[in-house]
Amino acid sequence: MTEQTIDKVKQLTNIPSPTGNTYEIISVIKEMMEKEGYTPVINRKGSLMITVEGENTEQERFITAHVDTLGAMVRAVKPDGRLKIDLIGGFRFNAIEGEYCTIHTTRGETYKGTILMHQTSVHVYKDAGEAARNQDNIEVRIDEKVTTAEETKALGISVGDFISFDPRTEITDSGFIKSRHLDDKVSVAILLQFLSKIVKEKITLPHTTHFFISNNEEIGYGGNSNISDKVVEYLAVDMGAMGDDQQTDEYSVSICVKDASGPYHYQFRKQLTQLCEKHQIPYQLDIYPFYGSDASAAMKAGADVRHALIGAGIDASHAYERTHNDSIKATENLVERYLLSIIE
Repeated sequence: MTEQTIDKVKQLTNIPSPTGNTYEIISVIKEMMEKEGYTPVINRKGSLMITVEGENTEQERFITAHVDTLGAMVRAVKPDGRLKIDLIGGFRFNAIEGEYCTIHTTRGETYKGTILMHQTSVHVYKDAGEAARNQDNIEVRIDEKVTTAEETKALGISVGDFISFDPRTEITDSGFIKSRHLDDKVSVAILLQFLSKIVKEKITLPHTTHFFISNNEEIGYGGNSNISDKVVEYLAVDMGAMGDDQQTDEYSVSICVKDASGPYHYQFRKQLTQLCEKHQIPYQLDIYPFYGSDASAAMKAGADVRHALIGAGIDASHAYERTHNDSIKATENLVERYLLSIIE
């Protein structure tokens, strides 16, 4: 299943979807799932949900992955025609320096550009290396013949236009996948592929399950609505963050025990680790100190559910990310084993 999942990751990463402008990718997923025979529902916030009826219709499950990504907006058109930008999501300016991007105008045109420091040229700027990477210094150089604010505005570019970052998705012979926006399009691909498998293999789930593709996770409230009173367990499938003091790696599934919102449900976490041990799924337990998920957003919204968070291990999160087939496979296996298990 991992090969088909990787194909879906490549497809999804190449559809721009910064938080606030996810209409195209949600439409693509809706059409994809309708071809599988499902009846997706889009809520008022633009998230998509597919409900699969199971044998038990009184104790339900809710599983999420988010399709929105980091991005930016035009903050101002500068006197020289370049763009000042405002960040969407929790990342730093240095993470996008030198990246290609696309400006999406309100009228529907798109223009290519590059995100650069104003003081980029070492032949001109003495402080090219030391200048702060911030909103005042980072700008978008538009690939059009513009040298004034008036010329840029004449293209239809204005304050509030979305800016998406080129994903540069690449699959290596050694099994790695490198791309922006693996957070969280890897997890979306895993859920979509499992939904396809349900149809192909005529699988009946033990519990009615709501598959929720959220579109506002990067700004904190992606999956906190449309939760039925019958939902007992809420599983967010997102990413495992790697770094100093972290156990997460690119070859296993990461199970979060605590993030910035606090501990996840202890019994639910134990249930997931027991499934890993029973089925020889490689896993790591970890704490993400500067992290929040759809599940933690649901808890803040008052959902009375057991909540948990798992995901593939992602290196360089919120920058140019990387993971490995092994981690995707482990996450796929845990998602499947969990959804085929019985709520205790």
